[in-house]
Amino acid sequence: MKLREIFHALSDEVRLKIIRLLIAHKELCVCQLQEVFGISQPNISFHLRILKNAGLIKSRKEGKWSYYSLNKENPILIHLIPLIEKNVNVLGVKPFCELKNE
Repeated sequence: MKLREIFHALSDEVRLKIIRLLIAHKELCVCQLQEVFGISQPNISFHLRILKNAGLIKSRKEGKWSYYSLNKENPILIHLIPLIEKNVNVLGVKPFCELKNE
């Protein structure tokens, strides 16, 4: 884990908001994040890859869906969570749609 990669990953507003949403919702799939931000699947995947490469999130596959959650084993992230909760506002993103499991 490189400190520079972590701070680079957190230097983007979309990625900070993804982390903030994962703090609040524990686990989200790409389609939910795509809906919330109103951006393309490749664009969301780009941001998720940067967060994952920095060791801030982890993923799991279930069928055709990929689900993302915080990497609670990252000690730097654990220290940053209260700061992110307090300072990153996600009120400007669209509300979640109700997704049915398929």
